[in-house]
Amino acid sequence: MTSHEIRKAFLDFFRSKGHLIVPSAPLVAKNDPTLMFNNSGMAQFKDFFLGNGTPPAKRIADTQKCLRVSGKHNDLEDVGFDTYHHTMFEMLGNWSFGDYFKKEALTWSWELLTEVYKLPKDRIYVSVFEGSKEDNVPFDQEAYDIWKELIGDENRIILGNKKDNFWEMGDTGPCGPCSEIHIDLRSEEEVAAKSGKELVNNDHPQVIEIWNNVFMQFERKADKSLVLLPAKHVDTGMGFERLCMAIQGKQSNYDTDIFQNTIQVLEEMSGKKYGENGTLSSDSYVDVAMRVIADHIRAVAFTIADGQLPSNNKAGYVIRRILRRAVRYGYSYLGFKEPFMNKLVPVLADQFADVFPELKSQQDFVSKVIEEEEKTFLRTLETGLKRLDMIMSSASDQVIAGDQAFELSDTYGFPLDLTALIAKEKGFSVDNDGYTKALQVQKDLSKKDSAKEATDWVDLNEGEDFEFVGYDQLSTEAQIVKYRKVKTKAGQEYHIVLDKTPFYAEMGGQVGDTGTIVIGNHAINIADTKKENDLFIHISRDKDLEEILNTADVVVAHVDEARHRKIMANHTATHLMLAAMRQVLGSHIVQKGSYQDDNVTRFDFSHFAKVTDEELAKIEDIVNEKIRQNIALETKVNMPINEAIALGATATFGEKYGDFVRVVIFDPQFSVELCGGTHVPSTGQIGIFKFVSEGSVAAGVRRVEALTGEKAIEKIKEDLRVKDEIATLLKNPSDLIKAIENLLAEKASLQKKVEVLENEKLQDLKKQLLEKVEAINGINVLTARVTIPSADALKQLAFELRNQVNSFYGVLGAEIGGKPQIAVIIDEAVMKDKNLHAGNIVKELAKEMKGGGGGQPYFATAGGSDLSGLDKAIEKGKSLV
Repeated sequence: MTSHEIRKAFLDFFRSKGHLIVPSAPLVAKNDPTLMFNNSGMAQFKDFFLGNGTPPAKRIADTQKCLRVSGKHNDLEDVGFDTYHHTMFEMLGNWSFGDYFKKEALTWSWELLTEVYKLPKDRIYVSVFEGSKEDNVPFDQEAYDIWKELIGDENRIILGNKKDNFWEMGDTGPCGPCSEIHIDLRSEEEVAAKSGKELVNNDHPQVIEIWNNVFMQFERKADKSLVLLPAKHVDTGMGFERLCMAIQGKQSNYDTDIFQNTIQVLEEMSGKKYGENGTLSSDSYVDVAMRVIADHIRAVAFTIADGQLPSNNKAGYVIRRILRRAVRYGYSYLGFKEPFMNKLVPVLADQFADVFPELKSQQDFVSKVIEEEEKTFLRTLETGLKRLDMIMSSASDQVIAGDQAFELSDTYGFPLDLTALIAKEKGFSVDNDGYTKALQVQKDLSKKDSAKEATDWVDLNEGEDFEFVGYDQLSTEAQIVKYRKVKTKAGQEYHIVLDKTPFYAEMGGQVGDTGTIVIGNHAINIADTKKENDLFIHISRDKDLEEILNTADVVVAHVDEARHRKIMANHTATHLMLAAMRQVLGSHIVQKGSYQDDNVTRFDFSHFAKVTDEELAKIEDIVNEKIRQNIALETKVNMPINEAIALGATATFGEKYGDFVRVVIFDPQFSVELCGGTHVPSTGQIGIFKFVSEGSVAAGVRRVEALTGEKAIEKIKEDLRVKDEIATLLKNPSDLIKAIENLLAEKASLQKKVEVLENEKLQDLKKQLLEKVEAINGINVLTARVTIPSADALKQLAFELRNQVNSFYGVLGAEIGGKPQIAVIIDEAVMKDKNLHAGNIVKELAKEMKGGGGGQPYFATAGGSDLSGLDKAIEKGKSLV
């Protein structure tokens, strides 16, 4: 069976068992502060297990894109060195929300594996939970008895401990005992020599877990206690890549058709052959590199397609790290010195077009983003190699210090293993303990910065179906369902959940509402509203609210109306702007991010060129025309998503939409979008729209900022005031633009004259300095303090002197802009013969000026804050030779 057939057979099987087949959620976890990425099939259903929402069906099945590269579930460092760990993988799963339980789940698992997929029954082992005294959870006798009946051989039923057979999503949340299914893929000879039972959960590459049935019965609280969930659920997850390996009779996930297309392209591109040194050998770094790249390109490409761009923080940093890890392997072991990862995107896009079409629809965009990231890192990689050469040239004991190895990793993206490999080739070693200490310091600081402690929820009322009334009301009576107290770095917060609210929670780029919750005579200030899973969390930073909250009966929730209406105006303007952009720039324009508060609307979109002033003006004109037309808002609620798309509705990649959606329309021929945000009743209430900036935020992604209403009018008034002031300064010319152009032309002419005079003065100074060169220890040395206008002139002078004097060593100092500046330049022959390094020397000299600097072995500069130390620095530079 091909991987496509295996996936289809799974979904068809559970469809026949009454399951609703749903699409995968995006890789980036939205509205769940406990997760950065969706790392399991159940992540998108978490709230249904907690009883905070209603699932679309009691039985569901799907294939979910998962990413395990951070937090508790982190497989990154294993990827490539074994045959079955991945960053991104597919999780086939079936769920029961208060419907069937252990009997059906385990019976269907056995039926699918042995009767549909025809896996050999005598190669399958299962495990059940042995119980935990610590948590007061007994041995899972029920699961044991079910398996005994199905398998008929108790020797293939294993009792598992809490680590292996009690599944928890994180430190808190739904959890329960589980029953894993393992398969033995070894040869007949190996099976005869040793029982597979002994190898289960012992990291054997051919005795692997393929399916896990989790029986969700408990919720882990913040105090580590377990409480029963409102209903019993089933959560199963089967690793698609491992399943394909088993069914296709392969010894490695990477030998299946899931990865072989990518690996074959890598072979063609690199000229190297996968598996020549043994496919399973971690010593064959060509094989390791190809496995790493084939895995990592999936994680990077699909995450970008789901809306997360590489960046320097949070989820974006994780994606950048994965990408750079792959690039490094390609650079070091496959010989790729130019971007290559981006060329693999079309292979993936075609392969997954029928199951994850979001990549195919954004193929060019994703390729461009990856290519630009590769170019940047390849430049950094070259710089890192030069930095490593500098470190080794100055090391006295053939050991690279741990903090220097960490600097290479942290600053240049240089993994420790690459540093160690290059060091070994040149007779050096790395202080691994020192590296670990430096890394731990950073982790501790990061952990401290992100520290956030929450108490368990205090339940005050039965949680019934939640109702958001903010589309039509900005005030309502409600009851408090529950609250919790949260300690943050900034202080403390109270998180309050109401059964009904007019407060819009931050979603889709629109910020959360602020306002008050009135309890009797007391008004609680709400500083923000956020969505956590399916809960609307009203955040208050007021002090000591427990007594007030505990005694609350009916409360009145009031949204700050003035702020809310400004946010609505900015959000609606964003819809009009996107429609206008697609008219002016083209239909390829897709939203890549947005932000709307009461001050500004900020919008990121896919586009590979700067938006010109003329194009911005056209877009602005269209939006203002639509505002003047005062188009009425039209919304369609619970519209089937297929109908919405057929209507022309614009969707945002990376957002998860259900089968029924809310459609926001401002003229069916102009703006139709899937959107859950709040909007003005008619476009005229926006008032006016004005762009204030346009620029690049990432490869293939541009950003515009715009103002509406009063803010836009204030900006226009300010621009007019500045124009009037400029006109006054220029004596109110009849043509202001022409007057400024003449002024700039005159300035440019004068600047050229100044440059000629400065160069003449520089040549005179050079002649004077050439007379001061003295021979010391076979080197022509010049150390001097000079009067010079700029750092560029200092550099020019240094290079001209070196070009005219053989075996030259120069130290030049100057006061530039009231601060000391020093330059060290060394002839290449002197640098090698005397083992001198300008960068190291200038750092030493800078200490005299209370400053710092650096540079290349032949030329380096430094600045400082203590001008009195400049002469000492110059003299010290001379003393070194």
